[in-house]
Amino acid sequence: MASDVTINARIRANAETLSAALEHHMHTVFAPDARKELRLFSAGEAADLLNISTSFLRKLHFDGKIPDVHMTPGGRRHYSAENLAEIRKILEASAKTKGTYLRGRREGDKLQVLSFLNFKGGSGKTTSAIHAAQRLALKGYRVLCIDVDPQASLTTLFGYRPEYDFLDSGTIYDAIRYEDPLPLSDIIQKTFFTGIDLAPGGLMLQEFEHETPQALINNTPPPFFARLATAIQEVEADYDLVIFDCPPQLGYLTMSALCASTGILITVVPNMLDVASMSQFLQMSADLLDVVSNAGASMDFDFLRFLINRYEPNDGPQQQVLAFLRQLFGDEVMVASMLKSTAISDAGLTHQTIYEVDRSQFHRNTYDRAMDSLNLVNDEIETLIQKAWGR
Repeated sequence: MASDVTINARIRANAETLSAALEHHMHTVFAPDARKELRLFSAGEAADLLNISTSFLRKLHFDGKIPDVHMTPGGRRHYSAENLAEIRKILEASAKTKGTYLRGRREGDKLQVLSFLNFKGGSGKTTSAIHAAQRLALKGYRVLCIDVDPQASLTTLFGYRPEYDFLDSGTIYDAIRYEDPLPLSDIIQKTFFTGIDLAPGGLMLQEFEHETPQALINNTPPPFFARLATAIQEVEADYDLVIFDCPPQLGYLTMSALCASTGILITVVPNMLDVASMSQFLQMSADLLDVVSNAGASMDFDFLRFLINRYEPNDGPQQQVLAFLRQLFGDEVMVASMLKSTAISDAGLTHQTIYEVDRSQFHRNTYDRAMDSLNLVNDEIETLIQKAWGR
């Protein structure tokens, strides 16, 4: 006997079942009313982030130049992100060269706005964006993450539940909508991660895609491609860096993020299907950017880079694709690649990143390999930012 359940009812039932299961998962991983907390860092990690030696860090403690930190019964020091920020300010105050320890914006430096994007889902956009934001925040940069993906994966990684916390309001949509937009400062959330604020994403963002055609007909100012840039202007003095996590499609949200950006990072998985998809993405992007450029959008980028993601160095075909891309694009392909790692995917099971999880939870070599890969990628991104500031 054929079922008389309509497809929309079936999909709705599936959505509710999945939502309940995810809710249960979040309650299992985190206490019901708890927010995520950032772990403490070892002396070695702290020294690396402060760009000093562990012996110099010990000497600073011995000389009483920096405050005491958490000490284990075995005499090992552990540092919170707040400790690192305080030590960084103390070191900067006595540094011979300004900006040695506080490497963010100085007077006259423009805000750096980076878009992580690709046409294809599963290319590692969100993973790349959040790890870059966290590494740079740990190194002292003031970071604003803006989640312009209606799926809101970046928002979820910061410990929020978009389908509950921001179902009807509170997302970046409220700051870029055409009717009565709110100041961006009204929707920015502090996160558990010191140095990072978040403008959340959520399903309401899809409304922007639906409303923009009518706004274009009505000539509603500012145009869609300028709305994110306009929103950011209100808060730009508070940050060194803005990071967009874009949706996996070339819609009005992605175009608005691109037009607000100073740097573009296109994530690429090195296989021919993904490269073919990227070829279409680049062609469509160029055509659409021509249109918005002619309409008055700024196309002034400091850099564009291809970030190789989920790379397996022992995979022969991947090596060939990477060599092919380097031959085509030269220096626009980043030197460092983000390795495919079970540590990164395993951390994701509990909505965490490599910078959040403790090394003891993983096989040491697996963890170190993933961490080294991420640090090389994100430190190369930092170099691009510094170069854009003329340093």
